[in-house]
Amino acid sequence: MVWESPGVLMRRAARARAAVLLVAVALPVLVGCRSAPAVAAYVGDEQITVTELEAAVTERLDDERIAAFAEGRRDEFTRRVLDGLVARQVHAAAAERYGVSVGDREVRDRIDALLAGDDPEAVFAQLAEQGIGRADVQETVRQQLLRRELAEAEGEAGALDAAALRQRYDEVREELAEVEFGYITVPDQPTADALVADLSADPARYAELAAPFAGPYTLAELQRQPAEELPPAFAERQGTTPPGTAFTVPVPEAGGVVVGFLGDTVYPTFEEIRPQLEEEAAGQVEAVGAELVDDVREDLDVTVNPRYGVLRDGRLVPGEDGVVDLLEEPAAAEQPPAPEGGPAD
Repeated sequence: MVWESPGVLMRRAARARAAVLLVAVALPVLVGCRSAPAVAAYVGDEQITVTELEAAVTERLDDERIAAFAEGRRDEFTRRVLDGLVARQVHAAAAERYGVSVGDREVRDRIDALLAGDDPEAVFAQLAEQGIGRADVQETVRQQLLRRELAEAEGEAGALDAAALRQRYDEVREELAEVEFGYITVPDQPTADALVADLSADPARYAELAAPFAGPYTLAELQRQPAEELPPAFAERQGTTPPGTAFTVPVPEAGGVVVGFLGDTVYPTFEEIRPQLEEEAAGQVEAVGAELVDDVREDLDVTVNPRYGVLRDGRLVPGEDGVVDLLEEPAAAEQPPAPEGGPAD
């Protein structure tokens, strides 16, 4: 199907000079060709009208942070909004085809999990500065969850089963090993020697023993790091020093003597690492769901008004000729030529 240029549209209208009349006359003819100027995109039997698109853009620009992002690149921003509207309808069609759904509560729970305790308002403010509104975030998360549901509906979500997650844990357990360590800076060697003796006798007292020497060069509690990320003084001893060993290192620039403590190698439990394992598995499942969405998109024959760009690999990108104003009025002195031929299909 070939999109018609403004000049062809003008010739096929009944010699009307006003763009409004041109659209009114041409629209009934063009709808059958999925190229009506008043339609921004066709998604199967559904339409996203130019009016709906403009309303969606305006709604987002009501946020001054998003408006600042869009300033000077309105065409790009409009294309992004249309891309999101098309994706929403494609995912809705996929959900209907496979009989799945995602509720608002599930979306909220997923967003809460992604925020992981961060201030929601601060995060949404940062996203708005990138041109992403709260509604866009919610819809993106909904689509992510829908892709998981689609894969599950097709029996392709096995990676998220508890047995599969535990098998994956066994595979990566050694890679997740961390070494427990701490350091306490004291004013002189005698104090350091006494502290070494106390730590060696009872490593569980580390936090208690560190408290009197709080400062920038003291860890209040034992920490864990992968062996390759240990501070140099600990990395040098890690292979030769038995776990639970304390040692001293004079560091004048730190204000005295540093007492280091090298603890056990610690492996996170399955439950501790399960959220990360689930995220990894979910990515694999979502990839399967994305393929199903792509199949639905192909069947829907998505058609986009070329004034907004072209579809490429399922994404809306700028057209080679840039944005075309299909509603541009003819020059006042120009006499429209007589109609020629029928509408192109």
